[in-house]
Amino acid sequence: MDFTPETGTITMFSTTWCGYCTRLKKQLDAQGIGYTEINIEEVEGTADLVEQLNGGNRTVPTVLFPDGTAATNPSAAEVKSRLAA
Repeated sequence: MDFTPETGTITMFSTTWCGYCTRLKKQLDAQGIGYTEINIEEVEGTADLVEQLNGGNRTVPTVLFPDGTAATNPSAAEVKSRLAA
């Protein structure tokens, strides 16, 4: 399954209990940055994908950008900057 987001948006891999995920979502909402949230505990195969993107660590939030690159626990400013690039 391809989780690459459309231009101008991100895919955010998260869990329901992740405080960093909640914070990032609030910041993205406040700045009007679009995202698709994928709960790695509910969508089969996504926990493995997150581990691949993070050198074997199941760390969230992991953000996937339209260019196929990823970032672990980025700030909203970093997300905005990378989307503008």
